[in-house]
Amino acid sequence: MSTDTVKTRFAPSPTGALHLGNLRTALFNALLAYRHRGRFVLRIEDTDRERYRPEAAEALQRDMRWLGLDWDEGPDIGGPGAPYHQHDRSALYAGYFHQLESQGDAYPCFCSERELEMARKAQRSAGQPPRYPGTCARLSAEEAARKRAEGLQPALRFRVPAGREVRFTDHIHGEQRFRTDDIGDFIIRRADGTAAYLFTNALDDALMGITDVLRGDDHLTNTPRQMLILQALELEAPRYGHMGLIIGDDGAPLSKRNGSRSVADLEQAGFLPEALLNYLARIGHSYEDERLLDLAALASAFEPQRISSAPSRFDFDHLRHWQDEAVLAASAQRLRVWMGIDALVPPGYADDLVNAVRANVRYPEEGRDWARRVFGPEPDLDAQARQAIESAGADFFTLAAQAAEEGYTRFRGLVEVVKARTGAKGKGLFMPLRAALTGRCHGPELQPVVDLMGGERVIARLRRASRVAAGTNGQEE
Repeated sequence: MSTDTVKTRFAPSPTGALHLGNLRTALFNALLAYRHRGRFVLRIEDTDRERYRPEAAEALQRDMRWLGLDWDEGPDIGGPGAPYHQHDRSALYAGYFHQLESQGDAYPCFCSERELEMARKAQRSAGQPPRYPGTCARLSAEEAARKRAEGLQPALRFRVPAGREVRFTDHIHGEQRFRTDDIGDFIIRRADGTAAYLFTNALDDALMGITDVLRGDDHLTNTPRQMLILQALELEAPRYGHMGLIIGDDGAPLSKRNGSRSVADLEQAGFLPEALLNYLARIGHSYEDERLLDLAALASAFEPQRISSAPSRFDFDHLRHWQDEAVLAASAQRLRVWMGIDALVPPGYADDLVNAVRANVRYPEEGRDWARRVFGPEPDLDAQARQAIESAGADFFTLAAQAAEEGYTRFRGLVEVVKARTGAKGKGLFMPLRAALTGRCHGPELQPVVDLMGGERVIARLRRASRVAAGTNGQEE
């Protein structure tokens, strides 16, 4: 693949929030362009004005910027293929519709939806694949004019040439062949005058110089139709690659019902962009390097031939794995902002807290929780922590508090003294101390956390644990 000719695109129809299936399509096309130092185009396919939402288009661009998926041409920055909203390209489409009609490659179709459905029903009953039977293909100009005079508004159909074969090499599926005799004449302009997806999508790819298109394999059967359009217009088609779709745990296409969440939802939940990018880059595409990779590294190792043609299941646990890796790799300064802990931590301690707890933090709220547990008032005890305190007994914590009051408030010194005075060791030593000091039996390594607390908090929490244990034993102070 020539490095100076690669140009890819992401061409969404913004009718709602950007979801993971569409995002993976955007990512793969961006990675292919970045890989070859080519150009990545964002085009908004908004010819369906009833479903198009301007706010969805704006949110989509915001989501892509958050992920670092920058484009070289698009609706906000322009470019040689402008305009990049298809709704603004209607006059351009009209010229090409006229060209196809004048060449005899397209014709008006006055068939109603009821007539078309009856034809499809008859074909299915005869064991034939449903396709347009060519009812209007041989209408004379006079017959078409008469129907227009009657008030009928026609669609425009592309006339598929008979007896030919459309061939192309798919990036993922390899050699593909389609017989034109199996493809019925198809609509390229609707009766309301709006251009159909098959036409605008193919035409804009050619006019914008798109060289490579990666998309879902649900579009595979669209490709021969689009290539026929471009051949009739003597325009060059891009190289295509059709990848397996993302499916849910139930095997159905990914949707809200079986686990899909929008990019905005995932950002709001606290996922880091590199976690999402590393996860999606590996859904249906293999990487030899299993470490967290930045966008440049993901692009450097991206190859369309490594994309699977089989469906890929969405795995939320896998996404959470990459979130953990992203938190571990991020700078302390970035994570303190992400966690939102500056107001909860004394000045100068935020970075130290981040480094102490990051291995046990997946979402921002968990970071804020640990900030409160370390620097706030005595934390609530969960059920397991209370049980650990009760099992250790009041004497254990009385001796521990006395050691802290003697100045053994740093973790290592405190542990050594408590071990010597109580005889406790292993889990019997560390679990009660963790429960008393943090309110939980599980969490970050204790030493950095306890050393950040300061002596007064350590003493107060050990004294509280002594009272809790004594109260359970009926020996309140």
